[in-house]
Amino acid sequence: MSTSLLLRQVRHLSTAAAAAATTTSSSSSSSAISISKAKAKLRSELDPDKALEIYSSVSNHYTSPVSSRYAQDLTVKRLAKSRRFADIETLLESHKNDPKITQEPYISTLIRSYGLAGMFDHALKTYNQMDDLGTPRSAISFNALLSACNQSKLFNQVPKLFKEIPQKYGFLPDRVSYGVLVKSYCESGSPELAIETMNEMEDKGIEITTVTFTTILDALYKKGNRDEAERIWNEMLKKGCLPDVAVYNVRLMHHSQGGEAENVKGLIEEMSNLGLKPDTISYNYLMTCYCKCGMMDEAKKVYQGLEENGCYPNAATFRTLIYHMCRSEDFEEGYEMFKKSVKVHKIPDFNTLKHLVHGLVKKSKIDEAKRMCWTAKKKFPANFLNAWRKLEEQLDLAAIPSSGTGEKR
Repeated sequence: MSTSLLLRQVRHLSTAAAAAATTTSSSSSSSAISISKAKAKLRSELDPDKALEIYSSVSNHYTSPVSSRYAQDLTVKRLAKSRRFADIETLLESHKNDPKITQEPYISTLIRSYGLAGMFDHALKTYNQMDDLGTPRSAISFNALLSACNQSKLFNQVPKLFKEIPQKYGFLPDRVSYGVLVKSYCESGSPELAIETMNEMEDKGIEITTVTFTTILDALYKKGNRDEAERIWNEMLKKGCLPDVAVYNVRLMHHSQGGEAENVKGLIEEMSNLGLKPDTISYNYLMTCYCKCGMMDEAKKVYQGLEENGCYPNAATFRTLIYHMCRSEDFEEGYEMFKKSVKVHKIPDFNTLKHLVHGLVKKSKIDEAKRMCWTAKKKFPANFLNAWRKLEEQLDLAAIPSSGTGEKR
């Protein structure tokens, strides 16, 4: 199905919403799929046209304004990755014909999605249209706009919006608003302003959440302000903010970068003792630390124990292991790890795999290198095809492997 046809189909679903609301959903359910099924498909689908097709099959009878937000966001991300910004605009603007556009949570999903695509001018335009569309304003849509600004990496504009918009429209920022402001300061490299904002929140009696502390800790560690980070950590505990997995992962990241294997392992044990369940990200940091210390056997043991600990490898897991296997010139083992990543649809990035292809050729594993390129071209987004073809030409690997030699989907 062509892109234009898919977008017309999505637009039709939007404009037909009012009629659909007064009829039974039996006629649409045969072609529609559930939101949860659409999400699952979209998470592993990299082709933007197929992502649009999946999204267009999501029935419009879901009454919650935010019920399909995640599916919408995934679709927008796929289109943005292929720089299909005109298609994003067509898709999101079509939703403004939906009667639900007068509901603030619904229009907020459009504002956020524009932010995910880095299209902040469209996000701001949508926010400014709310009067004409008959949609009330509160901190809900304001937070969506601030988040869109951050997503578009316009961090320096957030404080200006934070100051002007609530005054203009007569509402007060909430704790989420302040959290986004804190993030903008941290992302722009000014954690000291984020700390000032946190102190302002305390003076105004606005709840400071663990998420806010996590954002500031991350920025301080990245700037190398370890002592200040530890002070903020202790302040968080004194204020009664319970640590969660995300804030521990920030600490794990810092210690893993320093190659402090025992400290990382100790923090994971500390999490477990507090009743927190380390996730894949936590174990990835431990694997990274072991790899940096040259303890590959220990890193592989962590990988092998993921499922036992209720976790599953992600693309970062395979990227870390394959990268360090290449550094150790264990290219055959790296290739086996690549095949495992294909099976679970968690393939690492192009640069990591490029090193592996070069290594396989260096070791005269030409068939493996060809099969790997053939598989990667099928799995990577279309905008990476030229990079893979260029690599094949450079290494004289352009021939397609014989039948049956490609990796299974």
